[in-house]
Amino acid sequence: MNDLVRSILLFAAAAFFEIGGAWLVWQGIREHKGWVWIGAGVIALGIYGVFASLQPDANFGRILAAYGGVFVAGSLAWGMLVDGFRPDRWDVTGALLCLAGVAVIMYAPRPA
Repeated sequence: MNDLVRSILLFAAAAFFEIGGAWLVWQGIREHKGWVWIGAGVIALGIYGVFASLQPDANFGRILAAYGGVFVAGSLAWGMLVDGFRPDRWDVTGALLCLAGVAVIMYAPRPA
């Protein structure tokens, strides 16, 4: 598997576990579902950290900066799929701008 595909898959997995983990904590606290949900969320957040650390690029700052854009778009998608959130055109525009930023930060050609 090439580094580009690996990186995209790792970002997707990281987003699933971070956003899902935060959602579980939210459910545990805000929806009064209890400590089991909160604990599952904390575990998922730890798994997110593992996926983030497996990126082919070794620069922590670059990875986390780029991941911020993935998180923005992923959060809107999670809200749509799980909570019935309907983004407006400005939400979608902002998410696309964030993903463009991810592409520039992570995948622009750089000198070796």
